[in-house]
Amino acid sequence: MKKNFMYLLAALALIGCGSKESTATQEEERVEQVRTTVLQPREIEREITVSTNLQGYLTQNVAPSITGKIEHIYREVGDRVSKGTDLVRMDQTQYKTTKISMANLEVEKNRITQLLRSGSATQQQYDQVITQYNSTKEQLDFLQTNTYVKAPFAGVIAAKNYEDGELYSGQPILVLTQIDKLKALVAIPESYFPMFKAGMKLTLTSEIYPGQTFPATVEIVYPTIDASSHTFQAKIVIPNGKYLLRPGMYVTTTIGLGKAKVIVAPYQTVEKLVGANDRYVFINENGRAKRVAVELGQRFDQEIEIISPEIVPGVELVTTGQHKLVDGVKINVVE
Repeated sequence: MKKNFMYLLAALALIGCGSKESTATQEEERVEQVRTTVLQPREIEREITVSTNLQGYLTQNVAPSITGKIEHIYREVGDRVSKGTDLVRMDQTQYKTTKISMANLEVEKNRITQLLRSGSATQQQYDQVITQYNSTKEQLDFLQTNTYVKAPFAGVIAAKNYEDGELYSGQPILVLTQIDKLKALVAIPESYFPMFKAGMKLTLTSEIYPGQTFPATVEIVYPTIDASSHTFQAKIVIPNGKYLLRPGMYVTTTIGLGKAKVIVAPYQTVEKLVGANDRYVFINENGRAKRVAVELGQRFDQEIEIISPEIVPGVELVTTGQHKLVDGVKINVVE
């Protein structure tokens, strides 16, 4: 009996020792091996590249404010026209009738003026004639403008929707587009808003003309930010005296924003949150990995600008081993 009791005590002691060793193993802290680099500021030439489609600086739908038959269309698609060039002649019946009425009222106006001076007509009679005269003149001017339609600016006929003799139903007869000067709207990330000013010079490139650049100028910076895309719009104007560029062309715009001191990091050090577009890096904070959310700026080959209040000169960025890190894990920096 005594011997069996001694065996039992020994077994319990062994079990106790094994339990303590297991607990010690479980409590042993995880340490990840990493490599790091100390971040330093770098001076760069700040620029941003965006793509857009060109538009005619001015576009006018040639759509008279009167209905009726189209007597004659003077121009075809592709024709270049000067300001004031005849484009369309509508049915002239109403214009000619009003013109005759205007001639009669001109005679009546002169007659009533003489009668008023001699005292043979009252002021009321005079006012009635003058009112009718002014109203008819206004109507005649309106009909003249909309019967004999002229080009409001120099440009090219981009579309034609009718032929001579057809009934005008409201759809533009012609579309006139200015092409000696073009415009484009570009969407710029909101982080560049303080640096973007009207009057800035930039260049355009097109795949149609390899190696060639086209000067442009920022004309308007729109004052609001799109909350969904976090971008703002800018209108740029492009001289096109040689007519090489055309509305609808796809171009790339490079905008220089001056020199700046920034922090750049190897592109592969930036991690992306699964299921989102959030980006982050790991830094060494007192021997532990700290995850820091960053915004991405300009890219330079295999490096990219990273932006965050916590990313400053002297910070130790994890460059190798970051894929297996979690926030707060202990790290050991190896050479």
